[in-house]
Amino acid sequence: MFCVNVVRRLGPGVRSTWSGSSSTWSRSTWSRSTGSSSTWSGSRAPLQAPGRSLLNRTTGQGPSGCRLSSAPPPEDAPPPEDGTLIYTGSLAAAVRGVKAFSYSTSGASLVFMPYTLLTSSLAFQSLAVKAAFCGVIGFFTFLTPTLLHFITKGYVVRLYHRADTDTYTAVTYGLLLTEKRSVFLQRQVSVPSVSHMFTSFHADGRGLLVNPELFALPQDYNHLMGYDRPFSFSPPEDS
Repeated sequence: MFCVNVVRRLGPGVRSTWSGSSSTWSRSTWSRSTGSSSTWSGSRAPLQAPGRSLLNRTTGQGPSGCRLSSAPPPEDAPPPEDGTLIYTGSLAAAVRGVKAFSYSTSGASLVFMPYTLLTSSLAFQSLAVKAAFCGVIGFFTFLTPTLLHFITKGYVVRLYHRADTDTYTAVTYGLLLTEKRSVFLQRQVSVPSVSHMFTSFHADGRGLLVNPELFALPQDYNHLMGYDRPFSFSPPEDS
C-alpha cells in the first residue's frame, strides 16, 4: 500500500516507467516460458507424417480397431444372366400365402379323413356312403389348390430384361410354390386381340399377367408389349 501511494505522488512519469518495466518483465517471462515449452515439445516423439494411410497394412484396420471393408452384395441380388429387374409384382406374397394356406388345409383334410371315418357314425354306414363321403371331401380337397394354381400360374412375380439380347426372364410360382423361370424374346410376345381376365400378353405360347402401373419405367412396359414399334394408319392394300 505504501508503494502505491508513493507512485501516485511522484506523478505520471514514474507510473509510465513502472508500467513499461512491468510489461517488459512480462514479455521476457512469456518468452522464457515459450522457449521452455518449445524445448519440451522438441523432445517428444515426432508425429505421423502427413499423407500416410490410417489403415494398418497388415490387418486392414482403422485407428479405432474397426475393420473397414466394402459392403457385401445383397443376398437377393438377381443372377447376372437374368439382366436388369424392371418389374416386381405387388401380390407375390399374397399369392404365395394363399396357396400355402390352401395346401395346408388340403393336407389336414386328408390326414383327418380316416380318423373321421373310424370315430364318427360313418363307421356303421354302408360302403357306398363311405365312398360318397370320401369322394366329396377329396373333390374339394384337390379342387381348391388346382383352381388357385390355374388362376395364379401366369402371375409374374419378377421380370428381368437384358438389353443386349432383348431377352426377358419372367419368374412365376409353380405348383409346389417353387419359382419357375420362363425365358423369351421380345419378338415372341403377342398381345391378345380380346383381353382376358388373367392374361396380359402371351410369351412363347404362355399367358402371363402383369400390372402396367408397377413398372419402374413406362418405356419398359411399352417395349415389352411392342407399343414402341412404328405403325401406319393406312389400311392394308387388297391383293
